[in-house]
Amino acid sequence: MTRPFRFGVNTLAIASADEWRKKCRQAESIGYDVLLVPDHLGMPAPFPALVAAAEATERPRVGTFVLNTGFWNPALLAREVATTDALTGGRLELGLGTGYVKGEHESAGLPWGSPGQRVDHLARTIEELDRLLADPEHVPHAVQTPRPPLLIGGNGPRMMRLTARHAEIAAFQGGRQAPGKPEGTLELATAEELDATVAGYREAAAGRAVPAELNMLIQRVVITNDRRATAREFAAYFENLDEDQVLDAPTLLFGTVRQLADQLRERRERYGFSYITVLDAALETFAPVVEELRGT
Repeated sequence: MTRPFRFGVNTLAIASADEWRKKCRQAESIGYDVLLVPDHLGMPAPFPALVAAAEATERPRVGTFVLNTGFWNPALLAREVATTDALTGGRLELGLGTGYVKGEHESAGLPWGSPGQRVDHLARTIEELDRLLADPEHVPHAVQTPRPPLLIGGNGPRMMRLTARHAEIAAFQGGRQAPGKPEGTLELATAEELDATVAGYREAAAGRAVPAELNMLIQRVVITNDRRATAREFAAYFENLDEDQVLDAPTLLFGTVRQLADQLRERRERYGFSYITVLDAALETFAPVVEELRGT
């Protein structure tokens, strides 16, 4: 079954309370369905930002995209999630990931650990959230039961299995650790590499009673009449992608509004991506594509 498109915008910086509320109302008027905030040191704290976003708007849902689970104790996170869900009127979508920036953990005085240890902590966190938020005696209470919808973002076979088992939304960032680079340095995956990642997820999710919604984070949106010239320019910055691979990369959108809409339709057919997230720098640039595809 083909899901209709849904659109989110992920905001990396908030200049002031008034500016944030204005941006949220603008996103709502454009037609974005979800207002999102990431979880990085040096960026806004996600939960208060989401409460303010919900107060400034009426329709969009709000979500973390995604929480760095290594920053969080599960019991304290359950309190934050339940409170935020209550204060937003049940509009919260909870995005979780392992975290990928070692320096942020070091700055916070928190252990980094191996990839396996970070996935272990994410798995324990999910299990504890499920247990605590489903408990009718847990205070505070979330509005959504048994808990807000869960989005998990990550790569790798174990993350795909975890996502298939627990998440209502499976998020694919289309990036990976760059070989030979410091931890936290990402490079874009090719279309074929993402084929393999999504295939691994689908294999792990084969037994699900209800299919998950699939999300893709778009890194750059460029409206242009010359896709190839733009791809040629961007290819100079990617060591692992040539010009044709840049044109085909699922995380990049180059072209006219009609071409961008067609690319997203093709990627929905190829991968199943129906929930599309852009960064806030593309809020207005992407608006005509939202208008073209919303509800389809």
